[in-house]
Order: sequence, then structure tokens, then C-alpha cells
Amino acid sequence: MPLVDDFNGIERELPDDWADARLVLKVADDGECDRAAALLGPANPGRLGNSVLFTAARRGPGLAPDAARRLLRRLDDAQIRGRLWLVDATEAPQEQLRERPSLRRTWETALTRLPADWSDLYGEVRLDSSDYVERAALFLSPLNPSRYGGVTDLRFRCARRFGYGVAPEVAARCFERCDEEGITGAIEVLRVLSDTDPVQTQGPVWYVGGRSV
Repeated sequence: MPLVDDFNGIERELPDDWADARLVLKVADDGECDRAAALLGPANPGRLGNSVLFTAARRGPGLAPDAARRLLRRLDDAQIRGRLWLVDATEAPQEQLRERPSLRRTWETALTRLPADWSDLYGEVRLDSSDYVERAALFLSPLNPSRYGGVTDLRFRCARRFGYGVAPEVAARCFERCDEEGITGAIEVLRVLSDTDPVQTQGPVWYVGGRSV
């Protein structure tokens, strides 16, 4: 059985609120252990005999499940045989599971707190799980989101009337799509400008961490 199928089967048996899972890969050929550990390098694996240990994390820092699948496919493509087993799993603390307001509602609430004449903003979406990142990036693609800071942070620009950035109404619909898929998180307006009037430009530029955004 392909290792990625082992992982998918393990994931299906985990509780809905699982946070991280410790896994062990038993490599069939002892001579392939070094290569298996190298291919799993981004997971920061441990090694014990012909066993390679690593952790997949659904919430917080760690290797996201989709990333774990990609690494295991590399082993399958390299024809490294073995079996993947679950050592143990932990559930997310209850405070992490409290009901969140929808992303669309959070966005609309954030807009009501801006000056009446706001024109441009730079915002951030902090997702509750690294497992959400790839799907959220897809649903938020009209925002042209960029990774910045933490593994679950996506930043974007919004323009109220014209210039560089997504319209607030389009952003609202993108966040609604995330809500429909059960993706949760928080939204924060990091910077805002009022009544800008670009002249032969696409709008103002902010410099964050030495780069323009």
C-alpha cells in the first residue's frame, strides 16, 4: 500500500478536533532508512533503527497534513516501501475550539471601525490551522494574498474606490467562500490610508520589513 494511503487512512480515524499526530514509518529495507529520513527532512524526523518518526500538526506550528502527504508521495515515487503507524495524537484545547465569528462578519465588522473616508488598507488573515492554508489561498486568490510572518498568516491589500488592491465587496465574498468550507481564523487591518488620490500610479505603497507591499 502506498505510504500516502496509510496516512490518509490514519487521518480518517483521528478525532475531528485533533491537533497533532506522532507517526512512525517502519522502512522495509534497512538500507533505505537514510534516504527515507532525507526525503522527510522538512518534517524534522527522528531516527531509531529502521524507524523514522515525525509529527503532523493540524493546528499551530508543525508540518501540515497536506505537506505530510507531499513528502510521503516523494517516498512512494522513490519506491521506498514500508508501513506508517500512528504512535499517538493530541486534541486541540477547548479554548481553541470555541466558536469563531464567520470571516465575512469579522471583515465587515473591521470595515465599520475604519475612518469614513478610508481609501486603502493592508490587512492580514490569521488562519486557525495550518491545514487551512492551501484551501484558503485558493478561495482568497482574488485578494492576491502573500505569506508573511507565521505559517498561517496571509496578507492582502484592499482599495475602496480605485488603485491597487481588491474591492471590499470582492473580499467579503472571498471570506464567505472560506466560511462555506469551514475555514476559521481572524482578520486584522494592519494599516489604513484615507482619501488617497493616485496620480498616474496604481496607488500608495507601504514598506514592511524592507519590502514594498
